Parts: sequence; structure tokens; C-alpha cells
Amino acid sequence: MKLSQFKFDLPHSLIAMQPYEERDGARMMVVHRESGKIEHKKFVDIVDYFDDGDVMVTNNTKVFPARLYGSKEKTGAKIEVFLLRELNREMRLWDVLVDPARKIRVGNKLYFGDSDLVAEVIDNTTSRGRTIRFLFDGDHDAMMQTIHELGETPIPKDIIEREVTDLDRERFQTIFAEVEGAVSAPTAGMHFTKNIMRKMQIKGTEFSPITLHIGIGTFRGVDVEDLTKHKTDSENFAIPSETCGIVNAALNEGKRVCAVGTTALKTMESSVSASNRLNPVDNGWTDKFIFPPYDFKIGNALLTNFHLPESIVLMSACAFGGYDLIMDAYQQAIKEKYQFFTYGDAMLIL
Repeated sequence: MKLSQFKFDLPHSLIAMQPYEERDGARMMVVHRESGKIEHKKFVDIVDYFDDGDVMVTNNTKVFPARLYGSKEKTGAKIEVFLLRELNREMRLWDVLVDPARKIRVGNKLYFGDSDLVAEVIDNTTSRGRTIRFLFDGDHDAMMQTIHELGETPIPKDIIEREVTDLDRERFQTIFAEVEGAVSAPTAGMHFTKNIMRKMQIKGTEFSPITLHIGIGTFRGVDVEDLTKHKTDSENFAIPSETCGIVNAALNEGKRVCAVGTTALKTMESSVSASNRLNPVDNGWTDKFIFPPYDFKIGNALLTNFHLPESIVLMSACAFGGYDLIMDAYQQAIKEKYQFFTYGDAMLIL
């Protein structure tokens, strides 16, 4: 397929700038793949669509405050440093993006406020990408604590046009978050509350975790018309054996296996056995890019948000739900004034 096939006109007023007052306060469009039926519900109604033996596969990655603001040595120029991933813990090497990039060269040192944290630029990776080495008089835990104190919640400020608040630190995170390492939240999971989870568990629905540390590649723009030529950045993932057992048993019994987010969907599709069942992975990397047409092997239901035009997460949703049906659903969503993007409304594809 072509990039231009995923272009549509999205009114700016439909991009959610704030989280709902309550986590489960979003609306939810329910799309039935076989019949093409579309329902307009509230997220709290998700309890009605899952029963005993069904499985919700959640991404338990935890977002860390990846956006730092520093100053360049000598000139004092203000520099934004966006931490992407740790490359080498012992050497304290990190892959980062810097802005403005034109001011940052190999050998430059960056200082962060009055803290003991200093970074030295040791390599250029892309136009905005750099490899940095942190210089810090303390162990890894102490350094990460300093980063937590200095860092800002990495909401996409170029789209959510406002200052970051304390509320973002709580809400740009799911209730499933346990394993730190993501620079963006698995947004579909942000709708769940403990109360909804408990109601579903009472009905016999199981919640099983996987981990995919979402990197910038999930949201990096596609700049080629031919989608087969697009390459995504690799992301670190893990699938516990217990989750595999639960998911595979549900598949064998013809139950629903719902990926909570395209990241959970991508993770499961990155470790499929020859018999089309889920394989455990302790520490893997995936650069899988899912777009139509795609034959899914594991998940048979998907909870996701409403995504931006030409985004790879929109392409994944279209691959799962069917291009024509999902693009039609998006037009209905615009007509019905659903909220889009990170803090927006949900779509359940069955």
C-alpha cells in the first residue's frame, strides 16, 4: 500500500490536549469486522464484550521522564535532550535526540541545572541523533534518580500544544506500568482503571502482560510513499512464559485474545511459533512494521486509540480491522467528534 492512502483531513479541534477527568471517561467505538457494524459506546462498556476465558494482553512498559533540558558548555545555549534508550549501562552511553541539533557537535559537554549530571557528546547518529556519555559521581540508581528529578514527562508537545503538568506524570502512564524503559505510553491501556479490570476479572477475563519499550520509531513519520521501503527502529521486548501459556490456551479454546494497543499486537506477532502460537522471549528486539494486508497469527481483537493521519499505528489498526472498514470508521469518528491521539477516545475492533 501507499502512504497517501492513509491521509485524511483531521480537524485540529479533535486532537485531545488534556486527559479525561477520569481514566475511563473516554468514548469507545466498537467495530465488528465480520458484519461491518459500528457501535458508539463508552469505554466502561468494554466489560460487556469479554467473558470467561478471554484474555487481555497488556503492555507493562513504564514511561520514564525522557525529556531533559540542559545548557551547552561555554556558550550556555539551551539544549533539549530527549533520551531514547540506554546503549551501555556500564559506560553510561545513551542514544538521544538533541534540539537544536546544529549547535551540538562531538566533544561538546552539556550541563543540567545545578545537578552533578553532565553529558558528553561522543557520536552523531542521525541529523538530530547523538550518542552521549553521562558523567556522574554515583551508581546507576543514583543517576536514574537524578534523571527522574530533572526530567520531564515526554508527552508529544509538538501535537499536544501546552506545557507539561504534574498530572501528565500520572496519566501519561497505564495502571499496568511496571518495567521502566519507554519514551511513550501504550495509549490504549491508559483507559483502564482498577475497577474496570476487577469487573472483567470477575467475569473470568484474564489480564496477561508482555513488555515492549516504546521508542521514537513507533511515532516517527513515514517519509516514503511505498510502505515496503519504510524501516522502523528496533524496540526491546519480552514475553513471559506464563503469558504464552494463557494466550495459547485461549486460542486453543476459541476465546478472544485482545491486544491492548498496537504495541501489544506487534509484540505478539514478533514471536510466533510454526504452529501459530505465542513463543516466550526473555530479551528480544523487533522492527516489525505492520500494514495492510497482513495475516495476524495471535490476536483476534484489538483495543486501540484514534490515530493521526499517515501514522504507522493507524496502518497497524487498518491491517487488523481491514483498510476500508477502519478508514470508514475514522470518517464516522470525525463526524461524531471523537477525540484523537494520546489522550483521546478508544476503538475496539472485534
